[in-house]
Amino acid sequence: MPDDVKEYRWIGKRTMRPDGVDKVTGRAAFGADYAMPDMLVGQVLRSPHAHARILSIDTSKAEAMPEVKAVVTSTDFPEIPPEEATKGTAPPNFRHLSQNLMAREKVLYEGHAVAAVAATTTAAAKKALSLIDVKYEVLPHVIDVEEAMKPGAPVLHEDLFTDGVDPKPKKPSNVAKRLEFSIGDLDAGFEEADIIIERNYTTKPVHQGYIEPHAVVADVAEDGQAKVWSSSQGHFMIRQYCAGLLNMHVADIRVTPAEIGGGFGGKTTVWLEPPAMLLSRKAGRPVKMTMSRADVFRATGPTSGSAMTCKIGARKDGRITAASLEVKFQAGAFPGSPAGQGCMCAFTPYDIENAKAVGYDVVVNRPKATAYRAPGAPSAAFAVESTLDQIARGLKMDPLELRAKNAAREGTRTVYGPMLGVVGYEATLEAAKNHPHYSAPLGPNQGRGVASGYWFNVGGETSAAVSVTEDGTIMVMSGTPDIGGSRASLAIMAAEVLGVDIDDVRAIIADTSSLGFNRHTGGSRVTFAAGMMVTEAAKDVVEQLRER
Repeated sequence: MPDDVKEYRWIGKRTMRPDGVDKVTGRAAFGADYAMPDMLVGQVLRSPHAHARILSIDTSKAEAMPEVKAVVTSTDFPEIPPEEATKGTAPPNFRHLSQNLMAREKVLYEGHAVAAVAATTTAAAKKALSLIDVKYEVLPHVIDVEEAMKPGAPVLHEDLFTDGVDPKPKKPSNVAKRLEFSIGDLDAGFEEADIIIERNYTTKPVHQGYIEPHAVVADVAEDGQAKVWSSSQGHFMIRQYCAGLLNMHVADIRVTPAEIGGGFGGKTTVWLEPPAMLLSRKAGRPVKMTMSRADVFRATGPTSGSAMTCKIGARKDGRITAASLEVKFQAGAFPGSPAGQGCMCAFTPYDIENAKAVGYDVVVNRPKATAYRAPGAPSAAFAVESTLDQIARGLKMDPLELRAKNAAREGTRTVYGPMLGVVGYEATLEAAKNHPHYSAPLGPNQGRGVASGYWFNVGGETSAAVSVTEDGTIMVMSGTPDIGGSRASLAIMAAEVLGVDIDDVRAIIADTSSLGFNRHTGGSRVTFAAGMMVTEAAKDVVEQLRER
């Protein structure tokens, strides 16, 4: 071990995970494991059409069933006017989020929810769905991003006008936004190049594929206060979104996080929680809703499909002189694709003086896209890295050497503005070059690929609490759902700072009424942000114990 590396007692050791025993014994409670007395079962009726106008919804036959205790449609959701679409500090457009939860005038994708029922049994709930009569006027639909951008394409939203262009269009279209990042002089850079490669690329929507479908139990009491148990990447996010969607006070909603069977970015929004709360309020009883695997794929967000054009120029020595990228990302039925993140990340591994990235956020008749592992970055990297491989082939240069010649380092200016701090890219490339796998002989039908990528972690609001119990053991409370072992990491940090045995530390994920606000688990933030909070809290515990 190098002399400048501190030897820790617990950090870097294989300690017992706080959640390990419950998970291997089957005791851990996931979303679908929660149950309450007198609980009803909720089911959702979904559109069979990709694009259709809703002419009428008749729920009378379903409501007449004695087993059915509540039915909700879009009329049960508060109408959110455009001027109130973005309220408070939450990032989403609440108007679009509400319209995605329950279709209004039109259904915008096959699987779009149009009604929900709560009944005494699953069989009764499913029968009730079959009795709801929805009359549609089927409309032309579009699912390809480039087709959706054409002038004659079916328009999903009559009130959607392209943002980011000047002057702003007066005619609605499916292009929600255009954005651009640039640095240097692109034309001059390409004039310097000895080789220029331009290629087109496409990617398909890919679902996050988490093993656990969405599930929720909601219980709204007579005084209007709600309790929610749900599988998500952020229970504070659920509270925040439900309050904004249902015109409730944040303090009237208490969300307890279930264990989560995977998310990968796909559980960073709400689908079942608001309708479950409306059904519970209407029925006066708890309601449990669990998606089938088919509903997960039909109605919850995949990552965006894309169409991209990448152009890169380089000198004979391999130095990149100019690079441009155009990305068109499918947002699904409502705006919000990660086109911006794709443009920000695409060229950041490299020190390029002349570069431009243009992105288009495009709505299509597909489920609303959500994040999936560094949203936008892998697709953009696919285009850039593939083009770089073509450059390397044209120059007869090792693809690793080409990347090393253009590697970003501390002080490199990114295409989206900031200068980079400490960067380990050059060291990583050197380690890859010196690794035995890079020079090992290849057998039949074997190849060796090289690619780089970039992602920025986010900070986000974070709260944590560390307390000493009456027998001297330690309690660590975090507000970020544990997806990859954060409870273990936080317990280790607390034990390290407090100088106690790891077996004397307990780490839990607190509900929304027990801790201050926390941003959701995502963006590679939790170990960094929550870890900082826990270590600071633990240091404060040490100071307070000394004083006492």
